[in-house]
Amino acid sequence: MGISVAVIPAAGRGTRFLPFTKAVPKELLPVGSTPAIQCIVDECVDAGIDEIVVVTSRTKPSLGAYLTPSPDLVEELRAAGHAAEALAVEHLLRDVHVTTVYQDSPRGLGHAVACARQQVDGRPFAVLLPDEIMGDSSLLRSMVAVHQRLGGGVVGLKAVPADQVHRYGIIEPSGEVDGAGVVAVRSMVEKPRGNAPSNLAIIGRYVLSADIFDVIEHLPPGAQGEIQLTDAMRVQAEHGPFHGVLSDVTRHDTGTPLGWFQAVVDTILDDPEIGPRAAAWMRHRLDAGS
Repeated sequence: MGISVAVIPAAGRGTRFLPFTKAVPKELLPVGSTPAIQCIVDECVDAGIDEIVVVTSRTKPSLGAYLTPSPDLVEELRAAGHAAEALAVEHLLRDVHVTTVYQDSPRGLGHAVACARQQVDGRPFAVLLPDEIMGDSSLLRSMVAVHQRLGGGVVGLKAVPADQVHRYGIIEPSGEVDGAGVVAVRSMVEKPRGNAPSNLAIIGRYVLSADIFDVIEHLPPGAQGEIQLTDAMRVQAEHGPFHGVLSDVTRHDTGTPLGWFQAVVDTILDDPEIGPRAAAWMRHRLDAGS
């Protein structure tokens, strides 16, 4: 089966960005001129997904407002002669249907994903963490293809240095990575503190079969009372096919101020219109500060 639905867990409080996130969700932070959440939506659309379930919090009404079509605004902009701006707003959600559901208490990523169970409705689905912004949709498309070919769950992977493995979920492979970057997964561990089973880290892209909801429902809470998605996927990997896709796609972790800043700088520098001027200004600024 193909993947037509994606879940975006976006109920987090954004504590690293306080006090800004007291009023504005971090998912609306601009990366260049595009809100972070729009980067994720566009990735889904480029991968052939036309339905998205955003798991959010009732304390973030502006996120739901952004994800709601705005025909009145479009007409106002057109009437005022702002045709290009009207078209940009109109096209934001043109090729995808977005539903929002609520996670009323922060009980972990597994619990957040489970909040979308009714909307997923028994279908295989993708999960995209909004803090992880990819340069394109190639990883997600490859993961969907692996799921179609081999079944079961699929996670996106990157190789990390040994001193960083404690920051990630790490897979235990049951074989070698093949020429397409695909590796069978025997098990996985969340943020290992001792000997890690590999240096292959799970980044924020997943393709999962719907039976993971039953696994999540019966999971005991882990650290700090949270239900971890990694624990549920480990159960799946022990009982059926599960694979990872190793990719070198450009990736930014915007969950920290430095990571967000790096994503913004790279995006601006890659912009053919303003990139050269931005690079010249940065060189001048760095020279002036040295």
